Amino acid sequence: MGHNLKTTLYEGDWLRLVKIGHWESCERTHGQGMAVIVIAVTPADEVLFVEQYRVPLGARTIEMPAGLVGDDHAEDTLADAARRELIEETGWAPGRVDVLLVGPTSSGMSNERIAFVRALDLVRVGDGGGVDSEDITVHHVPRAEAPAWLMRKHAEGFELDLKLWAGLWMIEHDPDGSPRR
Repeated sequence: MGHNLKTTLYEGDWLRLVKIGHWESCERTHGQGMAVIVIAVTPADEVLFVEQYRVPLGARTIEMPAGLVGDDHAEDTLADAARRELIEETGWAPGRVDVLLVGPTSSGMSNERIAFVRALDLVRVGDGGGVDSEDITVHHVPRAEAPAWLMRKHAEGFELDLKLWAGLWMIEHDPDGSPRR
């Protein structure tokens, strides 16, 4: 029975360190413990990537647009969060969003789950770059060149989110391997 006892070891503004039995892990204190990653391709067949400095890594990263669900919006849905984050970070608004799959990001360390969301029928509505203190650079990369571009960025010293390759695959496929609907 004691193996499921949860103890809070530390709680900060955004994260909580807990111990469940003998296992230590991290939880978010805001939102729903859920994030979205947005797979977005422009009408010119360019994949949207975002570049930003990530303090925990001490490095600039290349990622797909992403964000927390419900951190500032109590009634947030996965689709709402994906639409909002895509506009804020890249300046592109989706005509349609499809939630593809939800799963853990780092199951040995955190209870956070992430949803892959495909954004379709994009329309340019702004410049992007993020909100508040976010300093995001938007990259529009021709889809056929995206993997090679990512590896060039890696060679330049950028950290690459490994979910990028799943996102690239899901441009053309649904999670079960069938062609995109």
